Amino acid sequence: MQVLFKSRHPQATDLRDLTERRLRFVLRRLGWRVPRAEVQMSDVNGPRGGIDKRCQVELRTDGAGSVVVASVASDWRTALDNALARAARFLMRLWRRGTDSRRMRQRFISHER
Repeated sequence: MQVLFKSRHPQATDLRDLTERRLRFVLRRLGWRVPRAEVQMSDVNGPRGGIDKRCQVELRTDGAGSVVVASVASDWRTALDNALARAARFLMRLWRRGTDSRRMRQRFISHER
């Protein structure tokens, strides 16, 4: 899986290695469906503070198109973890829907015979 990291904020760029490790860990079972992942981190309010650290994860999947998930939190790590958790749940849902529909089609075809 190819991982692209984008950020202009100096504190966020320090998390580049952590981001790649966390992404690979969270998607360890579904990594075969995601050939490319892009993570963007930004500070919404700038130096004013508050709940303004934004992490956007875009996963380009085989067969399901692009999945884009964003999370806003008070610190970078929480924003990253929340976005990755949501992305993993969404991919699992997509994968289960695909396998369930294939299973249903197979049952339908076997009952027709």
